[in-house]
Amino acid sequence: MKILYGVPSEGMGHATRSRVIIQHLIESGHEVKVATSDRAYDLLEKAFPGCCIRIEGFHLQYEQGGVDKSASAAHILAEAPEDIVANVTEYIHLWKHDVPGTVISDFESFTYLFAKLRRIPLLSIDNMQVINRCELGFEIPDEESTSYRIAKTAVKAKVPYCNRYLISTFFDAPPVKPKTRMIPPILRKIVIDTKATPPPVGDHILVYQTASSQDDLISELHKVRDHRFIVYGLNRVEESKNVTLRTFSEEGFIHELASARAVITNGGFSLISEAVYLHRPVCSFPLGDQFEQYVNGAEIEKMGYGRRFSAFSSDAVKAFLYDLPRFADAVKGYTQDGNVQTFHEVDEFLEDVESGALPDED
Repeated sequence: MKILYGVPSEGMGHATRSRVIIQHLIESGHEVKVATSDRAYDLLEKAFPGCCIRIEGFHLQYEQGGVDKSASAAHILAEAPEDIVANVTEYIHLWKHDVPGTVISDFESFTYLFAKLRRIPLLSIDNMQVINRCELGFEIPDEESTSYRIAKTAVKAKVPYCNRYLISTFFDAPPVKPKTRMIPPILRKIVIDTKATPPPVGDHILVYQTASSQDDLISELHKVRDHRFIVYGLNRVEESKNVTLRTFSEEGFIHELASARAVITNGGFSLISEAVYLHRPVCSFPLGDQFEQYVNGAEIEKMGYGRRFSAFSSDAVKAFLYDLPRFADAVKGYTQDGNVQTFHEVDEFLEDVESGALPDED
């Protein structure tokens, strides 16, 4: 079957999990075209040469641990005219020459809209829909209520009326809407292989910082003198007291993740999912105005796998490390087989497409 697969480039977690599913689809004999942009395009075109369509996406701008709404809006508007022309060109080509039999969207709009315009069966696979289609299982605090309403509205509007939704999650979140199925997180092969042969636990704490504008990160880590930190995400190599900065290497990063005493990060779904799979406690500092990250951090704390803090500081890191043995004991009981379950669900959806057994849209 011809499949059009949409992957956003805002955050590389979408691309890394999609790569796993795309590999399965190709090995199963399907013809896959991937629509994506920027770094995600580079990653997926390298993995699947000749299979990718370059489209234009949008990108958030960050400032001191949060989303800079004004800068993000200005950036999107500045790039919009050229982006629209580029995407319409790709639409026309697909419409005339390469119409797929089904579309899979990982929270990506280009492929979603194409499926709707051509009335093509549509499968949604992402972790964001947990905000809209599931019961979160905790009270939303007043200070997060506005962020929650905005996030739920945005998620609901992004890819509505799909034929089926697969929602990836490391925590329990019962569906409250029809045609919604839950799957454990989809993991890279290198992560699964590392779990099969775990390296010994080292003396370091891994830090991954996606918002490079967090300019007090290093100075605050210097205050936690009795611990060694390895930091990824600042895109430079440097040694500074108890802090080591590294540029990204997939193999090196996963090795240091698996052997870390703990992980300090924002609230990104992919890294947290990999950390708990590898039984690493998590200290989460969700980016401001990113409710999905708040959910991930809150669930980590609820499950006893770590702590969530509203702002990064050395005192918060010290508070997390004080209870580290308790978190490590709790997270070691986590198990999942998300890839196998996901492949089964995707294969079943494609069989339903071929047999005409799909239910109507919402």
